[in-house]
Amino acid sequence: MSDLAGVSARASSGSGPPGPYQSHTGPTGRVGWLDCSAGVSGDMLLGALVGAGVPLPVLQQAVSAVAPERAELSVEPVHRAGLAATRVHVRVADSATHRTWPDVRTLIDGADLADDVRRGALATFALLAQAEAQAHGQAADDVHFHEVGALDALADVVGVAAGLAHLRLDALVSSPVAVGGGFAHAAHGRIPVPVPAVVTLLTGAPTQGGPTDSEHTTPTGAALLATHVGAYGRQPAMTVSGSGTGAGGRDPAGVPNVVRLLVGTSPGPEASPATALLLSSNVDDLDPRLWPAVLARLFDAGASDAWLTPVLMKKGRPAHTLSVLLPPTARAAVAAVVFRETSTLGLREQVVGKVALERTEATVHVEGHRISVKVAWHEGSVVNVQPEYEDVAAAARALDRPGKEVLARAAAAAAPLWESGPH
Repeated sequence: MSDLAGVSARASSGSGPPGPYQSHTGPTGRVGWLDCSAGVSGDMLLGALVGAGVPLPVLQQAVSAVAPERAELSVEPVHRAGLAATRVHVRVADSATHRTWPDVRTLIDGADLADDVRRGALATFALLAQAEAQAHGQAADDVHFHEVGALDALADVVGVAAGLAHLRLDALVSSPVAVGGGFAHAAHGRIPVPVPAVVTLLTGAPTQGGPTDSEHTTPTGAALLATHVGAYGRQPAMTVSGSGTGAGGRDPAGVPNVVRLLVGTSPGPEASPATALLLSSNVDDLDPRLWPAVLARLFDAGASDAWLTPVLMKKGRPAHTLSVLLPPTARAAVAAVVFRETSTLGLREQVVGKVALERTEATVHVEGHRISVKVAWHEGSVVNVQPEYEDVAAAARALDRPGKEVLARAAAAAAPLWESGPH
């Protein structure tokens, strides 16, 4: 059973899959929970991350990499309705600059960022572009982001992606999201709250009005949730190891205008538990010759596993069920591949429990050719040692030897790993 029992998965939609911020290999058992009962914005999330232990230089390095001009982060201890909180300020040179989605994509693509941070930032801005395009009846590439295209919003998006990557979470869960009410003033005039982009971005996620008649969730904050959050609900079972409270700019009377982030580990008596997503779809009209390439791209996007099952659909039509197992952090990239590479119009989504052994990696050599070896551990003892087949196949081709011979020699070279001491 999932360690997030009682947590509801976000309904499948094309508007807001989470992005792959996970930068580690193998499950860590670490989970985060966001309390968005007062809403959410990019700067509030940055403050929560810093409060939860992410060093400010980690965020600053990522922001400096993407900003074409100086963008400086600073931290201020503040109070919101009597609660101590962390306010992160972003000081930039051109906060009034309007950029299109292609402009932003070029900045992020050209930045010296870790791959997972880059993918997360691109996913967030792609969702923003789609939501704004839908709201204004434009093509996504023609949307001018206004405040979300400015450097302060770039700092929010890239900084949050970098901060989450630093925390090495297996899963990120959020409470229902407060969106506010009343009206807000935007570049196009006076519009109702929640603004259309927020409605689109949080379609399928549990939301609620209030706590005041003002804008409590910004498009940037909603897009960051849609990118990085894999499930919504109460705080999951976890041993809390850290927490942070991020403050917004306003301080309304009687309402703590904050986002709280709790970070900890999931309970588990044996192997490391984690929450995974299972996406699936029945497809009956795709040329079967395309499936190998589809599966390969799913793995490139961060899928843990992907497979096809032959099925017989209504009216006797032969089809395939595509199933993809993935960490919640890879939802954006995986969903994008499915929609781009197949003919499906939708995906079923389930939150599933996953128990995985701790894994480490070693290296052996066969006639000078490097072969990676996966070592699996259980309760401090080695329970499996397996050479990587792709490395074995490459060495076999280079040596012009049978694959089974190279595999046997790699396994023999790795045999001492079975005697590894307590881990």
